[in-house]
Amino acid sequence: MTIATAYGDLTALSGDEVVTHSYVRDVQLASGATIALVTLDNDRDHTRPSTLGPVTLMELGSVLDTQRRRAANGEIAGLAITGKPFILAAGADLSKVSEIPSTAVAKQLAQLGHEVLGKLDDLGVPTFVFINGLALGGGLEVALNANYRTIDRGVPAVALPEVFLGIIPGWGGAWILPNLIGIENALKVIIENPLKNNRMLKGQEAFDLGIADAIFDSANFLEDSLRFADGVISGTVVVKRPNVPGKLERAVKWDAAVGIARKMLESRIGTVAQSPYTALDLIKAAKNTDRATGFAAEDEALAALISGDQFRASIYAFNLVQKRAKRPAGAPDKALAKPVTKVGVIGAGLMASQFALLFVRRLKVPVVITDLDQARVDKGVDYIRGEIDALESKGKINRDESNRLKALVTGTTDKADFADADWVIEAVFEELGVKQDVFAEIEKHVSDTAVLATNTSSLSVEQIGAKLAHPERLVGFHFFNPVAVMPLVEVVRAPSTDDTTLSTAMVTAAKLYKNAVITTDTPGFVVNRILAKLLGEAMHAVDTGTHFEVVDTAIAPFGLPMTPFELLELVGLKVGAHVLDTHHAAFPDRFFESTNLHALAEHGQIFERDGKGKIKGFDKKAVSIVKGGKSPMTGEEILRRVEDGLADEIHRMLEDGVVEAPEDIDLCLILGAGWPFQMGGATPYLDRVGASERVFGGTFHTPPIRGME
Repeated sequence: MTIATAYGDLTALSGDEVVTHSYVRDVQLASGATIALVTLDNDRDHTRPSTLGPVTLMELGSVLDTQRRRAANGEIAGLAITGKPFILAAGADLSKVSEIPSTAVAKQLAQLGHEVLGKLDDLGVPTFVFINGLALGGGLEVALNANYRTIDRGVPAVALPEVFLGIIPGWGGAWILPNLIGIENALKVIIENPLKNNRMLKGQEAFDLGIADAIFDSANFLEDSLRFADGVISGTVVVKRPNVPGKLERAVKWDAAVGIARKMLESRIGTVAQSPYTALDLIKAAKNTDRATGFAAEDEALAALISGDQFRASIYAFNLVQKRAKRPAGAPDKALAKPVTKVGVIGAGLMASQFALLFVRRLKVPVVITDLDQARVDKGVDYIRGEIDALESKGKINRDESNRLKALVTGTTDKADFADADWVIEAVFEELGVKQDVFAEIEKHVSDTAVLATNTSSLSVEQIGAKLAHPERLVGFHFFNPVAVMPLVEVVRAPSTDDTTLSTAMVTAAKLYKNAVITTDTPGFVVNRILAKLLGEAMHAVDTGTHFEVVDTAIAPFGLPMTPFELLELVGLKVGAHVLDTHHAAFPDRFFESTNLHALAEHGQIFERDGKGKIKGFDKKAVSIVKGGKSPMTGEEILRRVEDGLADEIHRMLEDGVVEAPEDIDLCLILGAGWPFQMGGATPYLDRVGASERVFGGTFHTPPIRGME
């Protein structure tokens, strides 16, 4: 039976696969031996990385079979695989994976990967992979299955990101990596890094961990790799792998490291996400299983995860971030955008200083900050320049860039210095009258073409601009904290905001490396309105007599990165109370006010914490403050209220045109509130649990985004 016949169900999915071909040429080494060099190339430029779909794998398998026969005949002494310029391979073709119709076919994909890549471990001659560029997921597993690996020092991204996407490294990675680089290093690559916003390794880092056996500079990478391979084949190069686990590590450290990792996962992400725990189980088992047993376990695990809800939601979320975020819905023509050659920041406090630092670093234009007195201005400028020095000390920028950036930052108390600013953003107290007066004053000094931006999180942009002579140049530009880290900006179009202003805001957001979603001018915009609903229901349950812990536990199925009351403490209890009050005033029939939350804000905390800030339990005084409710709810009642409340609120937002589609709601929650990929944001979850059907008799997505029946 041919490989194509054995995996016919997969072939049926591959009609439009962008095939990564396996091009073979023989290279004569200095010793006189011949090595077969296979180049993976999808015949596209570097903007379309090579991926590994079913047809790609079958072609590679056929090529490897041919080379095995040549090896048996003595025609080649080794085989090496490398990639097209800058790219080895970016992993499995996710568009094909998400089309898999059944668990049985999902298992075929796992088995096909193992069968093809496994040939590299048993070709009859030494096999090598020269990691010349990007190597992610299945691309890295191509390398792991070979006998030896080299890596280009300039490689920017090496990773096994599968856990981030709701699956596991299923083509050998979960078994090979811990047995190659040790348990702690493997846990870092397979679990810890993906959960740190999908952190990638650079070439040197991958080499230091033991993923590659040799590292070479880019200029002569292929030549040096071939010379290394020649040495291995001839026996003049002896490869040492100091990170391969020994008996002591397997006997003592292995299980302990897995146990620590499990506790870390439980404390950081809870227990809803399946893929990290599945990966952890596979890594634990890799301690004392052979290759065949390890690969069989990967087959079963990968098939089960591909078939489930969380993977489908992850792919939905991945496509939102990779595609929709780059083509924002409702954005005007980029050609309308005004150039921004100077930025003015009103305020010199922490938030304003973070804005100034971001603008000067990304736009590399003059940035001027202002405040009520020179002392505050000087403090803000010193902070910004200190942060630039910190970037230099960490090696993120060099001395010349540091000096240039610091020279671009100035402070003033004279608003006339804003006259030539093209973009002015305020970061002052969240009070309508204050913001109105600030903009009315600054408008006297700026040019007629300057764009004015407000970072308000809850106030009406239209009302903020009520005193402006030209409100059409005002736009909401709502960052999330910390400004440098959070990737979302909500760009708020007020009724008067014109297309030129909106286009300038969208183009500026992109230049700041932020993803922008356009919203209408409505209380809370997207993220804060949904969080206000969630937190409001949580506080309402407490107000009626439910214990904090019951509420936190009840909402666990959402898989959120922190509980409602942890989130309240993070944003600040006074800020949380203000947000709830704002939404209650706007929508009194759907949002609760909470006297208890104001009392908690005065007290200052909900949790009792140790000296390192770790939660020990609920603060006794906080528990006493909220006592008195006479109708506590069960966990099931709370979960149902939150699910149905969110379904109702999101449906209303879409009916009112706050954003264009459910995808924009989910994009905001993923990028602005840290909702996990495995949930796909809010709307896929609400469809899956039936809340959408209960509330408005339909679903946000047709068909719903769920796993196989």
